[in-house]
Amino acid sequence: MTAKKSKKGPTKGSGGKGRRSLEGKSGTLPASERHWYDGKQRQRAAKRGPGGGQQDGARSERRSDSSDLLVGRNPVVEALRAGMPATRLFLANSLDPDDRVNEAAKMAGARGIDVVEVTKTELDRRCESNGQPGAVHQGLVLQVRPYQYWAPEGLLDAAKDSDTPPLIVALDGVTDPHNLGAIARSAAAFGAHGLVIPERRSAGVNMTAWKTSAGTLARLPVAQATNLTRALEGFKKAGLFVVGLDADGDAQIPDLELATGPLVIVVGSEGKGLSRLVREACDVVASIPIGNAESLNASVAAGVSLYAVSRRRAEAV
Repeated sequence: MTAKKSKKGPTKGSGGKGRRSLEGKSGTLPASERHWYDGKQRQRAAKRGPGGGQQDGARSERRSDSSDLLVGRNPVVEALRAGMPATRLFLANSLDPDDRVNEAAKMAGARGIDVVEVTKTELDRRCESNGQPGAVHQGLVLQVRPYQYWAPEGLLDAAKDSDTPPLIVALDGVTDPHNLGAIARSAAAFGAHGLVIPERRSAGVNMTAWKTSAGTLARLPVAQATNLTRALEGFKKAGLFVVGLDADGDAQIPDLELATGPLVIVVGSEGKGLSRLVREACDVVASIPIGNAESLNASVAAGVSLYAVSRRRAEAV
C-alpha cells in the first residue's frame, strides 16, 4: 500500500517578518532609570498581606467610569504641580526621554499616584472611551477624580472668614467651558473667593475648563447651586450686594461704589446675557464702558469687571 503524501509543503522561514517583535520596543526606560519604580514597588508590598493578597481597603485596579482623563505633557505636569486630585498616571511604554515625563512620574510617585506603563494603542483607546477621540496625549495621560463642588453656603462661609471683603463670581448660564476656565483664572488673579454655577444648563469643571484655567481650578473653589436665583438671595441675606453685568446697565463698573464692600458679580450667558429672574435678583445692573465693539465675551467682561473692583478696593485701603 502506497503511503499517502502530505499536502503540507516545506516550512518557510520568517524571512525577517517576526524580527521586529523579537527586538523589543525602542525607547523603553530600564527599571533603574524609572524614578518612580522603587516607590511603586514599596506601595505594592504594603498592599500585600502575609499571603501575598491585598489587604482590606486596598485600592482596586478597576478603572472608574466616572473619572476623567487629562491628556498632554504640559497639562499633566501643570495639574500635578497644582495638586489636582488624581488616581493614576499612564505612560506610553515607548516614550522618548523628556524632562516633563520624568517630572510627572516623580511627582506622581511622591504623591502615591499609581504610575502605569501601557502601549500607545491602549492610551488611544482610553482617550476614545473617555470621549476624547484623536486626543494628542503625547504618551502622557492623567486619570483624575470627578470634581468635588462646594455648596454655596460653604463658599460664603469661607469668603466671610477671609481677610478681605467677600467677592464671589456667579455665572448665569455660561455654557462654554473655555469661558468658565478663563473666568476662574481672572477671579483668582483679582482676589475673588470662588465661583458659583447653576447645576443645569451651565458648563461644569471638566478637562477643557481645567486646561483653560491653567491650573487655577485646583485652588479656586467652585460651588454648584440647584437654583442660582435662590443662591443669590441667600448671599443678599448674608449682607452681600449682587451686581449683574449687562450692556444696558444703570451704572458703570469703574464708578461702582459697592465695589469696596462684600460683593457678588453675576456674568450672563454668552448669547442671552442675564436671565430675567437673575436680573431681578440683582441690586444693581452695571455695564462696562466700551468703544466701537457691540459687546464683550463673557470671560473678557468678567476679567475687566474684576480688575475694576480690585482697583477700587486697592484705592480704598
